[in-house]
Amino acid sequence: MVDLNRYSRNISTLSQEENQVLLQSKVCVIGCGGLGGYTIEMLGRLGIRTITAVDGDVFDETNLNRQILSDEHKIGQSKAIAAQKRMAVVNSDVKVIPIVEFLNESNAQSIISGHQVIVDALDNIPTRFILQEACHSLQLPLVYGAIAGWYGQASTIFPNDKTLNKIYRINTSNGKEKELGNPAFTPALISSIQVSEVVKILINRGDLLRNKLLFINMLDHEYDVIDL
Repeated sequence: MVDLNRYSRNISTLSQEENQVLLQSKVCVIGCGGLGGYTIEMLGRLGIRTITAVDGDVFDETNLNRQILSDEHKIGQSKAIAAQKRMAVVNSDVKVIPIVEFLNESNAQSIISGHQVIVDALDNIPTRFILQEACHSLQLPLVYGAIAGWYGQASTIFPNDKTLNKIYRINTSNGKEKELGNPAFTPALISSIQVSEVVKILINRGDLLRNKLLFINMLDHEYDVIDL
């Protein structure tokens, strides 16, 4: 049964049965930077039993303004390994499996296979399409998120939806984050939405952002859900 002491503040929001579902779940997070770091933190605190953290990158000084897994002592260290070490001191019941690789066409299916939900915490559009195709092939739900400056967006993509084809008309190399920058607050907000979508998929309750795009403009407080 659920450890009522550790997860007592989950109860009422989530039933004991739903908490138990989380404790038996396996989620794969692709990218351990701005979005991915917050996502792994929240999933682990919720009690997701197994989290696969995928990232071939290491920390540099430009990450310190927003990436929760980074600190001054981790410059040059693996982001995926940092995720594993972080969760070991936050919730030792959670197993984080680090994969120190960048996702690509040759490894995508082998990396995401065996999970219940996949989280897109990437920062480039071509790899997002590779991930969407791998999820389609393995019939796995994908929770998408993207950030740039004051703006962020999120969607939940089920197999056959091909939602990224509607969001990104042109498969360019980079998104707007390279142009508009990334402050600390944008990834924290969008990651929270992604985590809530993951939980709703796992417990099979609530409305999902499926075939929809949530667009957030925090500068002007615009929050729009667009039907796709």
